[in-house]
Amino acid sequence: MIFSYLDVRDKGRVAQVCAAWRDASYHKSVWRGVEAKLHLRRANPSLFPSLQARGIRRVQILSLRRSLSYVIQGMPNIESLNLSGCYNLTDNGLGHAFVQEIPSLRVLNLSLCKQITDSSLGRIAQYLKNLEVLELGGCSNITNTGLLLIAWGLHRLKSLNLRSCRHVSDVGIGHLAGMTRSAAEGCLNLEYLTLQDCQKLTDLSLKHISKGLAKLKVLNLSFCGGISDAGMIHLSHMTSLWSLNLRSCDNISDTGIMHLAMGTLRLSGLDMSFCDKIGDQSLAYIAQGLYQLKSLSLCSCHISDDGINRMVRQMHELRTLNIGQCVRITDKGLELIADHLTQLTGIDLYGCTKITKRGLERITQLPCLKVLNLGLWQMTESEKVR
Repeated sequence: MIFSYLDVRDKGRVAQVCAAWRDASYHKSVWRGVEAKLHLRRANPSLFPSLQARGIRRVQILSLRRSLSYVIQGMPNIESLNLSGCYNLTDNGLGHAFVQEIPSLRVLNLSLCKQITDSSLGRIAQYLKNLEVLELGGCSNITNTGLLLIAWGLHRLKSLNLRSCRHVSDVGIGHLAGMTRSAAEGCLNLEYLTLQDCQKLTDLSLKHISKGLAKLKVLNLSFCGGISDAGMIHLSHMTSLWSLNLRSCDNISDTGIMHLAMGTLRLSGLDMSFCDKIGDQSLAYIAQGLYQLKSLSLCSCHISDDGINRMVRQMHELRTLNIGQCVRITDKGLELIADHLTQLTGIDLYGCTKITKRGLERITQLPCLKVLNLGLWQMTESEKVR
């Protein structure tokens, strides 16, 4: 039906044209996949019946001034509930909403709901057994006890975001990975795990992950200052892993990249940006053992044209290269990239102050290039004269 191609606002407008269009626009196929964005303020008896009539099962609450139970009771078949940024949501409010099993709910986003604690995770683990995606980024009161509850109750979980959960430590990751089977089975079906800025984590967490989370595909460890090169040994044989984010992990050096390259990884994406101990030797290791990469980020790393030279001839699959703020890269490096990385679709050269118009002309000749970031680049006076 052609109405399904309209945006949400226009779908509402066509419903006002005439009775026939109203009936057609209310067909469930028109609203398939649409997420309702709601401000819950005063009572509206027709709201949820209207959403259900259209088959809408995904809801984002933009502001919450009524009880959350109002939503759950109104939409018993809800599939996705986004409460991100609802700062006034408390354990008490969530507890009143989740009082029985909700088998249809697959996605729950509680990011930045800063009053939420382990108590709420107990409710979630008890009543949302079919949950597949749980977003807890910025929920800074979550502790290892909360992760134990998740590991006990949410066995179907595929994606978990724990960004900036500052109390989470190796013990909690052990719970998720099934290292405490006497208390909890673990979330062994996890495929996506975000541990960004979890400052208490050490290499022991990586050991737990490598042993228990064999299905993991994407692991974000950015800003985890407690992990080191030794931890990369544990990750180096996770054959399902295809994306690894080590951005701003200050204790990762060329040695850590060597460990990754010597393993059995088949990474598609690797981010080492702002790891100031990464240099040209890492690029040589990548060429030897991680040559199947499609995306590589090295922003602000201490790499030079020599490192580019040691890498480019093996990286036939590379599509995205981010080398912004790599101030030692010159036109020679760009020429090597243009000669050998012919499949590139995007390159970031933000803040590469030693490149000139000559090198950029070579880069712009790449046949597949779609994205080129040149922020902070300026032509020299002699180039302007030309």
